Amino acid sequence: MLRPRKKFTVHELRRLKGKRVLTHIHVKSPDEAAAAEAAGIDLMSCPFDTPEAQARLPMLVEAAPASFLSGSTPHGLSSREEAIRIGFRALELGASSVYCSASPWIIEGMAREGIPVVGHLGLVPRHVTWTDYRAIGKTAEEARSLYRQMKELESAGAYAAELEVVPHRLAEFLSRNTTLILMSLGSGSGCDTQFLFSDDLLGEYDERLPRHAKAYRNFLAEYRRLQEERIAAFREYVADVQSGSFPEPRHLVEMDEAEFEAFRDSLP
Repeated sequence: MLRPRKKFTVHELRRLKGKRVLTHIHVKSPDEAAAAEAAGIDLMSCPFDTPEAQARLPMLVEAAPASFLSGSTPHGLSSREEAIRIGFRALELGASSVYCSASPWIIEGMAREGIPVVGHLGLVPRHVTWTDYRAIGKTAEEARSLYRQMKELESAGAYAAELEVVPHRLAEFLSRNTTLILMSLGSGSGCDTQFLFSDDLLGEYDERLPRHAKAYRNFLAEYRRLQEERIAAFREYVADVQSGSFPEPRHLVEMDEAEFEAFRDSLP
């Protein structure tokens, strides 16, 4: 069966570069994917780095069939061959592209096989032992290094890169001087997409919100309210069973008295 026409292709995204900022959300469930598509979100990304996430990808694609969805490959890919295998698997399951934070050498192998790859620049959470959790590119030396890394990703064949926590002035300059689609996560509005995680956007956790993020709802409070409602419902059920008020006649199945008598009389 043919899949529905996607809202964007990589070709179309490249043609949009510099013309408008696209909205971009990282989703983790079919409900979130469906909501993002219904809300008109341009691009989505999702996990594809565990067996559970890989099994969930088709459900996300089904929930948002017209959306451009990138699967995030596992960190620590050991070879080009492994990266290519995982990349093609994501595409076969309905992803539009894959995210990969590995080296340009790994990304080049995937790109040579025609796999659309999103790289990573700036703060890379898996590499914070080298940088600490902080903005990257605030000095001229770091800015030059970022520029070189960006050009390496270009040369490797990536079509886009997530740009995480980079000074907005530098991010805008980088975006104007690359063919890559730069996806801003905490790097200002001068890039090609504005990227947020659904966890931050929906306010799903009890920690300090990252400086670059904005919570539009307080789902954590709603989750807590629902848990209290669960507990209350279960307690009411326990009380009803103990008091004999559940089940009521309306919950029971009746048996014709004559049939019951016939059954009882037939027993030895």
